[in-house]
Amino acid sequence: MTVIPFAFPGLPSVQAAFTTRLGGVGQPPHEQANLSWEVGDEDARVLANRQILQRRLGFTHWFETRQVHGVEMVIDPGPNDMGDVSLRPALEADGSTTTRSGLALVIKTADCQPVLLAHRNGRHVAALHCGWRGNRKNFLQKGVAAFCAAYDLRPEELLAVRGPSLGPGAAQFIHFEREWGAEFSTFFDPVSRSMDLWRLTQAQLQASGLRSEHIFSLDLCTASLPEFFFSYRRAKHTGRQVGLIWIT
Repeated sequence: MTVIPFAFPGLPSVQAAFTTRLGGVGQPPHEQANLSWEVGDEDARVLANRQILQRRLGFTHWFETRQVHGVEMVIDPGPNDMGDVSLRPALEADGSTTTRSGLALVIKTADCQPVLLAHRNGRHVAALHCGWRGNRKNFLQKGVAAFCAAYDLRPEELLAVRGPSLGPGAAQFIHFEREWGAEFSTFFDPVSRSMDLWRLTQAQLQASGLRSEHIFSLDLCTASLPEFFFSYRRAKHTGRQVGLIWIT
């Protein structure tokens, strides 16, 4: 399975990675590397892909939620059984945090932004699922605040990375006035009717207290790179890649 690793500068104890649709097992429309139980793929294929990913990256446990484009965070969860189909994620939340070594916090995406956070001490990590509704609800600020409050951290001591997601050229919103509103007009191009969600996320993380030099990004558009990524905007019936972060 093809993954894109990311190394936070100066944090060798924290591992992060983003998967692609390449490698693993599967058939169209989910292709070879779908990692979600929730998109109609065969359970055996999803399980095989999860096992391949675990062997490839070496984390011990896995935690996922049922993502609902909300603002809820799960603090210090126990691990899911990533191979038990009967234990599909039922807990509705879009972010999680941990201090547990070996527990990978998992964000499933097919255009939404996986935002991974690490404290500079290497002992606290978090993962946020931020679609456009998450940006609209200021979930990044709320998620950072919850992460910091849980462990008495300072936001300027956090590092963040945004993974592959819907790029500025593909994020069209023809009903901008209704879906967003004037407060977001700085990030909207009225000619192309598109939102620069990448720049908005950068601004919202900075507004949360992160330093600009601590915010990293993988500027790979999921909708524009069909050979590499799943994209809900491009094909409604599709698989999910993941972003994940864990402490070694």
